[in-house]
Amino acid sequence: MPALALLRAAFKRPRPYTDTDTAPTTRLSTTLTPDPAHLSAYNRVCGFDATTDGALPLTYPHVLAFPLAMRLMTARDFPLRLLGLVHTSIEITQHHPLRPGDELQLAVRTTQLAPHRRGTEATLLTEATSPQGELLWQSHSTYLARHKTPTASQRTPTPTPVPGKNWSLPADLGRRYAAVSGDRNPIHLHALTARPFGFPRAIAHGMWTAARCLAEQEGTPTHARVEFKAPVLLPSTVTYSSTTQSGTTGTTTTFELRDAQGRPHLTGATTAPTAALP
Repeated sequence: MPALALLRAAFKRPRPYTDTDTAPTTRLSTTLTPDPAHLSAYNRVCGFDATTDGALPLTYPHVLAFPLAMRLMTARDFPLRLLGLVHTSIEITQHHPLRPGDELQLAVRTTQLAPHRRGTEATLLTEATSPQGELLWQSHSTYLARHKTPTASQRTPTPTPVPGKNWSLPADLGRRYAAVSGDRNPIHLHALTARPFGFPRAIAHGMWTAARCLAEQEGTPTHARVEFKAPVLLPSTVTYSSTTQSGTTGTTTTFELRDAQGRPHLTGATTAPTAALP
């Protein structure tokens, strides 16, 4: 992130959502071709194997477009403060396979501002199109700016540990993912820089947890929906579990990432069609 943008983001004053707030109309775009070395680094950090068909991981275009999202969220007309923003969900749809050598036209814009029980949430739309203008890939991401809002007290159900694969996440995971994603939000880097935003330790990037869960699955999904339920503190041990159902049109996998006590960090589902995309 450029120093001026970081400074502006640090001192922007967050405020609660009001009925008069509307999403900014700014739309940013760029054209690029994925870099093989960067793709390899991303695959290593997130646990993706080299795909046999050579397609990009479903989550990778999000990383390619992230510099645009950063510029959008540090612009003067973006109403929320970037520092401390928490990624709360993402929905991805891939319309055609993406290859490392493809030229992609990427665009990002804000589509919605909405109240949230813990603050204000912004929805960003990211699209990847071909040079001919054909939509190839798109995602909707929600980001939460936390501030005090009047909410009713809620009972938290007693968690239940679930069987699955245990992953030990190191303390430097946030810094490693930041190096390949460009997301250097201080909540992900060190305990010292996370504490001013209400976290006792650094937390893992939501998009790392989503990508790592997708890397665990077989097949090539074309749609994913992920809800980030609670931050993953670093270091920690988490448990991944999944269930797969096959039908005539494709395969659906539902999955979760939970802490040692069984509390959910993430829930999601992917769909892989029976026939390959054209």
